[in-house]
Amino acid sequence: MAAAAPPPPPAPAPSPPTGVPESAPIGHPIFYRIRLATPADVPHIHKLIHQMAVFERLTHLFSATESSLSTTLFNSPPFHSFTIFLLEVSRHPLLPLPPSPHFTPIERVITRELPLIDPEEDQFRSMGNGDVVVAGFVLFFPNYSTFLGKPGFYVEDLFVRECYRRKGFGRILLTAVAKQAVKMDYGRVEWAVLDWNVNAIEFNELMGAKVLSEWRICRLTGVNDTYWLSSSSFSPFIIILKQDLR
Repeated sequence: MAAAAPPPPPAPAPSPPTGVPESAPIGHPIFYRIRLATPADVPHIHKLIHQMAVFERLTHLFSATESSLSTTLFNSPPFHSFTIFLLEVSRHPLLPLPPSPHFTPIERVITRELPLIDPEEDQFRSMGNGDVVVAGFVLFFPNYSTFLGKPGFYVEDLFVRECYRRKGFGRILLTAVAKQAVKMDYGRVEWAVLDWNVNAIEFNELMGAKVLSEWRICRLTGVNDTYWLSSSSFSPFIIILKQDLR
């Protein structure tokens, strides 16, 4: 009878971990989340829109109120009418949100060598959730392409607060809209850009968007149905032309 084989040598004891685990952020982390806005977010949305009007030099056209936003923005299910994605950021891991049947929040973390200072942190604190603040938003709604025979999304507004710009958050917001369009088998996403905003135009081109200078937006403001039907004069109407992306 053959002798039993000697037992295998014991495996070496695992070395104690050193340094920071690979999955842990190094430096100064920024935890961020893209989520659907709710009526409770209207005060922040109103402030963001006003800041955008200041940035675009269009405060003379700004007349929205918290009341008008509350009345008009949340009357239909998300993605079937006006929809807002909010960008929230924090220096600490974000607490989970209640599940939504419409959209699963996108949560990621990026790291920076230097801490990010938000001088408006207290004004944009997200519903009292610790150090979670609202940093930006994108508002979009369905439109339709007869050439494609498919609906799409039109992005009305995309805005990131100043201290969070040039950190990739605009791309993240726009990508979230594009992914939702793909999920719904929509044909395209389109938006407009002010012709003097060189940084925005460069950003759009880096995103792969094509700037179509041959198109212009025509806008009628203050339309009166009775006058429209009974008169051929357009003098009371303001027609605004600006660069369009399609």
